[in-house]
Order: sequence, then structure tokens, then C-alpha cells
Amino acid sequence: MSILSEIIGTVKDVIDVARSTATGMSITLSQIPKAKKTVSYPEEPVTIFQRFRGEHMLTRNADGKENCVSCFLCAAACPADAIYIEGADDPRPYAERETQDHRYAKIYRIDYGRCILCGFCTEACPTDAIKHGHNFEWAVYTPGEMVKDKEYLLKNFERDKDLNIKLV
Repeated sequence: MSILSEIIGTVKDVIDVARSTATGMSITLSQIPKAKKTVSYPEEPVTIFQRFRGEHMLTRNADGKENCVSCFLCAAACPADAIYIEGADDPRPYAERETQDHRYAKIYRIDYGRCILCGFCTEACPTDAIKHGHNFEWAVYTPGEMVKDKEYLLKNFERDKDLNIKLV
């Protein structure tokens, strides 16, 4: 009896595999006659949605001063531990400072090799100093090039305007 039940169980498994394979192939084959849409990037702009989370950017206020006050909330909220900040005090008067507050980020780095683009850092920031941009072109040759520093992230705001994308 046990040999017969093993044979019946094996046959049922084979039938289940054949059924699931046939179901998957029917879905695949139903897509073949449909029209395909190909974008000739970079000649044609890529369609990106407004809520797309691309490379980060550090922002400035209307006076041109950095919004980051090095509160470390973005680094604390990052589940991948991809953000590194060193804060410092700037005792100079407001007109001479680079930032809007007496605290500023002396070093601000994001390691995109670790970043999962979750958006927790942008939600945690009380001054809206860090935002997601729309840049998605991150091809590099070495892992060290995935680490972006403060100067690069500050320039991303201008760089984001020049991207060849169409926002939807």
C-alpha cells in the first residue's frame, strides 16, 4: 500500500507542476501579441512619477544658506545606516554663516551602496534639508564612488533641474 500511495503522490505532484507551468506559460504567451512601448533613452525623456525616490539632495533656504542644522535625525532614522554626519558650531553672525543656524553639518555623506531609498531620512528632517530628487543614473566603476558628500548633494538641486526626464 505504501508504494502505491507514493506513486499516487508523485503523480499528483507532477500534475500540479504541469498545471502551474501551463498557467504561467499561458500568461506569458498572452503578452506576446500586445503592443510594446520602447523608450529610446537618452534621446527621448524618461517618464518619472512625482513621488519617485531618486538620489538625495540637500536644500538651501531663500537666503542661499544650507537648511541642515546637523540634528542627526536623518542618520538616526536610516535603517541601513547609510548616512554619516559630523556637526559643528558656527559662532559667526547670521550674515557670515553658510547655514541658517549656529549648528551645521561639517561632514555629510550618504553611502548609496547601503541606502535603500526608503525615505525615512526625508520624513525625519525637521528643516526639510534633505529631499529625494529624480536622478536614477548611478552607474559607477568602484564602490567608493557610491559615497556622495555634502558638496555633491548640495549641487544635486541644480543638477535635478537639468535631467532629461518628463514628470508625470
